[in-house]
Amino acid sequence: MLSGRRFRVEFTDEQAEFAERIGSVSRAVWNTGLAQRREYRRRGAWINYREQAHELVDAKEEHAWLKEVPGHCLQQALIDLDEACRRHGTFRVRWRSTRRWAPSFRFPEGSKMAVEKLNRRTWRVKLPKLGYVKFRGSRSLDGETIRSATVSRDGGRWFVSFLVDDLMTTPEEHLVPGSAVGVDRGVAVAVATSDGDLIDRQFVTAGERRRTVVLQRKLSHTAKNSKNRTKIKAALAKLRTAERHRREDFCAQTAHRLAHANAAVVYEDLKTKQMTRRAKPVEDPDHPGHFLPNGAGSKSGLNRSILGKGWYRFEQSLTSVARYTGTRVVKVPAAFTSQRCSVCRHVDPKSRESQAVFRCIHCLRPAEHADVNAAKNILAAGLAVTACREAATPASVAVTSTQEPAGNREELLLQPV
Repeated sequence: MLSGRRFRVEFTDEQAEFAERIGSVSRAVWNTGLAQRREYRRRGAWINYREQAHELVDAKEEHAWLKEVPGHCLQQALIDLDEACRRHGTFRVRWRSTRRWAPSFRFPEGSKMAVEKLNRRTWRVKLPKLGYVKFRGSRSLDGETIRSATVSRDGGRWFVSFLVDDLMTTPEEHLVPGSAVGVDRGVAVAVATSDGDLIDRQFVTAGERRRTVVLQRKLSHTAKNSKNRTKIKAALAKLRTAERHRREDFCAQTAHRLAHANAAVVYEDLKTKQMTRRAKPVEDPDHPGHFLPNGAGSKSGLNRSILGKGWYRFEQSLTSVARYTGTRVVKVPAAFTSQRCSVCRHVDPKSRESQAVFRCIHCLRPAEHADVNAAKNILAAGLAVTACREAATPASVAVTSTQEPAGNREELLLQPV
């Protein structure tokens, strides 16, 4: 099955400068292609990848800087743009700005990449026009077929991500058949399970939090495009990168633990993107141009807490590792899971005494952690959904895999416009 392998790149100064140039040209091609698509849509017409790829060839004759970078990277940028416009709509695709978009480009022809092992820690790969690029071999690539390579900058460091086919398949049965667990994601505790486990971790230390506040205060007093501002932004990016890496590590380890121990994992179907939207302003009808208090400060704090726990990242990690263990991942509606008693099934918001305490006012059972009680309700709902699916699906009908097939440029060109 398809999987990703990410390694830290050791660029030379010339290679790092050329990689920045490739990323800048790819960003320019993306923005130009998006502007062209939007202009066509305003006139009621369409333009697809095939037409834009032909126009890119003509543009190379007029602009020499387009010829300096690998053509595959520019074509892949147009392919990604075509897929984004098909999936989200032309006017919902974002521009790639120099401030918010880190340089990134992809080499799609993985079969033509030569990977060599230099020593125990260092490997190298030959990329078009970049030459041999060294990277830290934190894991072996032996026996895996490389499909593509993506070079990206994360903070002040460069990384290469290989899309590989590891020749593994999803097992038909889990090692622990019949086991199941419910998972409740929260703000105070990142993950609570129906077994009573409370899994959490602090991704930012108190010292890092204080340093972030100091740097943000200094940043507000610096002049735009100054060297001091660039230096402070780099320091902030380093702190946020460390926090993100800790969060990703926590989500991956927690998902690995739950998937290997349970044949079914049930969690709430939370719409994280909608839940973390900013509060809408409320206009004052008596004073035009003025606005009423809408709790935007509290909502912003809640949004930071939700995003800081990595709810969606945990969902992605769990889905990925479930392919290797044969774990069934089930989503259930989140309505009333935190207000329902897991024993008598009575629903009452008064039973939730506080954020961490649940005491049912109907059956008067002993108090329990509120997140654990919610996880038990989630598990019960998931088992009911699983039983209904198994009863409705005949034994002779195979379950379709949820993994998307590997695509390439030729397959994309055959898609209808």
